[in-house]
Formats: sequence, C-alpha cells, structure tokens
Amino acid sequence: MSRRTDGPTESDRTRVEFTMRLKRRRKARIVLAVALLSCAGAALAYSQRHAKAKTYGYEIVNTFPHDRAAYCQGLVFDEGVLYESTGQYGKSSVRTVELETGNVLKQQQLKSSLFGEGIVVWEQDLIQLSWRSQAAFIYDKKTLKYRSYFRYAGEGWGLTHDGKHLIQSDGTSTLRFLNPRTHRVTRRLKVRDGRRPIEHLNELEYVGGEIYANVWHSDSIARIDPENGRVTGWIDLSGLFPPSQRRDRESVLNGIAYDKQKKRLFVTGKNWPNLFEIRVVEQ
Repeated sequence: MSRRTDGPTESDRTRVEFTMRLKRRRKARIVLAVALLSCAGAALAYSQRHAKAKTYGYEIVNTFPHDRAAYCQGLVFDEGVLYESTGQYGKSSVRTVELETGNVLKQQQLKSSLFGEGIVVWEQDLIQLSWRSQAAFIYDKKTLKYRSYFRYAGEGWGLTHDGKHLIQSDGTSTLRFLNPRTHRVTRRLKVRDGRRPIEHLNELEYVGGEIYANVWHSDSIARIDPENGRVTGWIDLSGLFPPSQRRDRESVLNGIAYDKQKKRLFVTGKNWPNLFEIRVVEQ
C-alpha cells in the first residue's frame, strides 16, 4: 500500500535546488564565454585599426629611359606593351612606349581642354580618365583609335582593375569599384592606415591581390587590402629620384605598372628621365 503525501519531500526539494544551481552555473559559463569571445573580437578589431602598417624598401633591378616631357598620370604593362597616359592641358596624351628605349611608338593626343589621368587595359580596350571633365575615353588598345566614352561623377585620378571590376581613385581616401560593362559604381572602399584615412590616392595598380596606390606628393606607395581598405604596408621609394634632380615640386612619384607574366614591377614619375624596374624588399 502506497503512502500519500501532501507536498514535496525533503529529497525532492534538494533535487530541485541542485538542478537549479546547475542551470545557473551553465548559464553563467555561457554568458562568460560570450563575453570573452566578444572581448577577443573587439581586441582584434582594435588591434587591426591601430596596427602600424609595415614599411618595405626597394632594390633597383633595371633602369630604362623615360620621356622627360611626359607628365605621367597613368602607367600600364599588358602583353608586352607599355602604355602611358600623360597630363596637363594642351599636352595630354595616351601612348604606347618601347620599354627598353623609352621611344613613343603610337600616340593619341587629347583636346587642349582635357587633362589626361589614369589608364587601364580591359580586354581589348584601353580606358583613360580625365581630371575634371568627368569623362573616360575608350580606345582600341592595339591601334589607340578612339572608340567611345562614358561619364562619371567627380574627379578622375587613378584607374586599375581586379579582373572583375574597374577600380578608380578621385584624390580622396575612397576608391570606387565600377562595373566594367555599365561603368556604374557598385562599391566604395574607404582606405585607412589604422584609423587614419589615406587621402590623395592617385595612380593605381592591382598587384598580387592587392591594390598599389601612389599617394600624391609622397615618395611612398600604399599596399591596400581590397576587401577592407586596410593599408597592409608602405613601399618607401625615397631616394629613387632625389628631389634635388626634379624640375619642380609637381615632379612627383606617379606611375605604377606590373608585368604579370614576368612578375616585374615598374615605377616612374611626372617628368622623370627614367622608368625603374624595382623589387620590393623587407626592411
């Protein structure tokens, strides 16, 4: 015969209290784990924001002649051909250049009202920006024959591509990613070294999964992560062409080209007498 009770026994209460203590402990451990993960994530984000980008040096591999009258605004090496865009009103052009001699092989002069800027090869086209005219001009890359143009907002400075998008600079710290067919902006990327926005991004080149960018009035090239805009490193080109040998303060470093087949990196500047093949080295 079973014995009837009117409420929980002492052992029942003990089991309930024990179970509740276990639940509270598990909840506390979960809260602590989440807090630790959150702190770790915040610490990682903080360290990335404040991390000082590494500085690289260079070695000169080869030195080639460069037209000293060329106010270099854009430089591209594609399938063995060196292309250059030059600036200044009344002197702007797009040209093909013989690397070894610096001789101009073909040239297309711009109207005197246009100021040439960055260039990029996309498939069979050579695309050239203009500074303040808000127009990009499209040429046949083999003949430099003019084909068409498209419009964009703001200023045009540098131009490159990542295989999927055209990437354009406008002198600010923001890069624009453009659909290469419609030429519409699909994404904007803010470039920072730690928390500091990097202004005056100029000539661009896509090298090994990174965006290389000249910074106007600087002897440094920023290496930019195209996913988050973080500057992963600086290539210090001080001494490559000493300021004492430059014509004026506008004869700055500007012009980056990369030979994908032979893994060669070329740089030059505005009105520089030489174009340099360099190797980036750790300091």
